[in-house]
Amino acid sequence: MAAELGASRLLAPYFSSSQIVWTIIIGTIMIALALGAVVGGRWADRNPDPDRLYLCIMAAAVWIALIPLVGKYLIILISGLLIVAVSTNFLVLAAFISCLIIFVPPLFLLGTITPGLVKSATDSLDDNASVVGRLSACNTVGSILGTFLPTFVTIPAVGTFVTFLIFSGILLLVALVYFLSSHAHRLACLIATVAFVVSAALSPMTGFAFWEKGLAYEGESIYNYLQVKTLADRTILSTNVLFGVQSVTMKHPGMTGMYYDTALAAPLMADQARSALILGMGTGTYARQLRRYYPRMAIQGVEIDRTISDLAIKYFDQPADIPVSTYDGRAWLAASRQRYDLIMVDAYQDITIPFQMSSTEFFSLVRKHLNPGGVMVVNMNMIDDGQGSINAALTNTITRVFGSDAILTADVPQTTNRELFARRPASDDFPQTKGVRKAAMGDYPGSGLLAEAATRVSPDPDLSRMMDQVSSRLSTVGDAKGRVLTDDNAPVELLGMHAIDGIISREAGPYRRILQQEGIQGLIREVS
Repeated sequence: MAAELGASRLLAPYFSSSQIVWTIIIGTIMIALALGAVVGGRWADRNPDPDRLYLCIMAAAVWIALIPLVGKYLIILISGLLIVAVSTNFLVLAAFISCLIIFVPPLFLLGTITPGLVKSATDSLDDNASVVGRLSACNTVGSILGTFLPTFVTIPAVGTFVTFLIFSGILLLVALVYFLSSHAHRLACLIATVAFVVSAALSPMTGFAFWEKGLAYEGESIYNYLQVKTLADRTILSTNVLFGVQSVTMKHPGMTGMYYDTALAAPLMADQARSALILGMGTGTYARQLRRYYPRMAIQGVEIDRTISDLAIKYFDQPADIPVSTYDGRAWLAASRQRYDLIMVDAYQDITIPFQMSSTEFFSLVRKHLNPGGVMVVNMNMIDDGQGSINAALTNTITRVFGSDAILTADVPQTTNRELFARRPASDDFPQTKGVRKAAMGDYPGSGLLAEAATRVSPDPDLSRMMDQVSSRLSTVGDAKGRVLTDDNAPVELLGMHAIDGIISREAGPYRRILQQEGIQGLIREVS
């Protein structure tokens, strides 16, 4: 169990921690254990020598100890080969092959142990069931410890790499005690000990993004891999080493060049812009932009990962007067009765949308927390269109809740992001409030209304220039046709995987052509 949880943390920075990746990890490990049990039973029947059993434990311990040292290099090598060789199901294939190579051998060896223990511990058929029961109970207790200790103790305290070393060290110690007490296999014990010590000494020297130099911070929380990098003009946060930037702060005031700039149109589309709620606060990029261009707005942030909130204060100049609740966004909404003029939905765990924050039930909850005339803005981080795409499903879902005439979208130039704006109309129960916005959502595309409104709320010309650009990118949506996501049926991981396949196919296309035309040597020349 500790190896399984460690596998999820080792793969997550490269392939995400989605249900798909978890399924691959659990499936391959269960296959390895099952095959190990079959083979271990045959070995035990043919030769019930306990030395073989402890050699398997030692070999598995050494293999697991080397995972922090070489595992990340194997993952990058496998990903690099597949990214130019396959055009679909990249995440599935890369995660599966990585699991197969890195985790199946040691788990297969550990799977052989139980049949050998049963054979060694059974004296007669009279107490065979009792022996099996006690061994099963011990296995279960070990699984409980291997589940809770990594999640709540070792990974938060010392990280994934050291967690592998701790549990491999326990296995190695068991084997060493046995062999040293019986004065057997001393050379094997020496080699295993040296391999463990080398891995323990070298593994912490390189992180998940071992090619990056001069990182301000690299670490892990209970939810994410986290990397802070300081550049000449900005500081960025990444929660995945292969897929982009999740948060940014500029060292000089102004626009970020990211989707946050487009999302600044949301307050201008609302009847008034006095309060904002940000679900998925991250390091507070959107909050800082709102504070700069709408200084009178009261802002509330919600962020599930406390470590990210701490990094926001340390590295990203998070304003101390903006409250941030450490909570799941949907659970926070369910417990709150407050309404807002603006709600930003930007909740991602690495590259995966939490399914519970993509359904009609969730967006209905968001709508209830909007003031009449208020606007929700949703960051959709993958431009993926067409029937059956993740954006089509999200747009259909939001349209079902807000209505097609209340929704606009805007793609963000030179990124894979799209911003969706949905307005809750004023009703008879809530009198129309006065503010800068007087037009219907459908009046905005191609017009200068946003830029005009921007000049009235902020003296900064950057905002009006950006809003003029956003106006040219706004488009309306049609009626909801196709998949609508619900709490019961929201396969966002599968839909997101197809979107990532499309992104990878576009980015890797030139390299595939070089590989086909010039072979591996031409590809090496291109990337070197």
